[in-house]
Amino acid sequence: MSESASEAAVGLARRWLLPRSVLSGILCVLAAFAIGALLIAAIGRDPVLAYLSLFEASLGSTNGLAETAIRTVPLAFCGIGIALAFRAGVFNVGAEGQLFIGGVAAAWMGLQLGGQPQWLVLPAMGLAAAVAGAGWSAIAGVLKLRFRADELITTIMLNYIAIYFVGYLLHGPLQDPGSPLARTARLATEARLPMLLEGTRLHAGLLLVVVVAIVAQVFLWRSVAGFRLRAVGHNARAAENTGMNVKAALWTGFLICGALSGLAGFSEVAGVQRRMIENLSPGFGYTAIIVALLGQTNPLGVLAAAVLFAALQIGSTTMESAAGVPSALTTVIQALVVLLLIGQNALPRLFRRRAVAGS
Repeated sequence: MSESASEAAVGLARRWLLPRSVLSGILCVLAAFAIGALLIAAIGRDPVLAYLSLFEASLGSTNGLAETAIRTVPLAFCGIGIALAFRAGVFNVGAEGQLFIGGVAAAWMGLQLGGQPQWLVLPAMGLAAAVAGAGWSAIAGVLKLRFRADELITTIMLNYIAIYFVGYLLHGPLQDPGSPLARTARLATEARLPMLLEGTRLHAGLLLVVVVAIVAQVFLWRSVAGFRLRAVGHNARAAENTGMNVKAALWTGFLICGALSGLAGFSEVAGVQRRMIENLSPGFGYTAIIVALLGQTNPLGVLAAAVLFAALQIGSTTMESAAGVPSALTTVIQALVVLLLIGQNALPRLFRRRAVAGS
């Protein structure tokens, strides 16, 4: 085969089989697992047994698959929102707070509409969650676009405000009068997402997040608005010089992230907890930042990354009991994925510098 033909074949494989960004993400995950295996071996445990028990617990049974899918839903909602914000050049890391605000708004709406038909209650709860999440994210948008405040700082601070504000509501105006715990009253049947698989907790939020991922993919890569979003995120000054509305694209990033994070809160309230509770999220909004990065800020990639991280979280407890490996190791693996993603271009540059210096 000639050199030109082989280059064409490689180019075709990259284009249709495995894009470079996807390949780099897979390699980072594999490298993180390899380092994790070394750490497991260093403490005298069997890495093969540990990983087998981890994935068997999360993917090897009907209940394990269901629990992994349940955990995937909020991670994917928040991750897709963060990914679209990043694409617009908005470093919105406030998904955790937006999730809490969306969750409490969904619960409030569900309690207000108790007794109404399900086809009315559930859309109203989802809409309330999305609007509340988007509104909370809009605070950071105003601070950035009006006062040039760094959204990285404002969204982090808004997370704490949102969590404590929701805590106040659950200890006060929205607290279940029949319970001393910080939670709302239990939602009626019509305010709960339908179950998809009998005998498990898997709810219809999974179908919703899959639809959202597909719509977001089409929006990002097959629409004029998505092109403008990516153009502004790539180079805001150049986009403005071509006549694009940069502020509109930035607002889109803020609002979409808030709305989808609010839907994550809705899915947890209506699908899992069936009420709003004080500890609604174990850090979904923060983990979703890693999920968005691993998915290369591509909606379908983010969905796949959310499945992986959900499996890690679900299987970590079984790994600890079956193989004697601390469950905190899964957090270490997640952190390694981030470090490797950030530094994936460092080694090639280092090798190029050495080659230039040696020539």
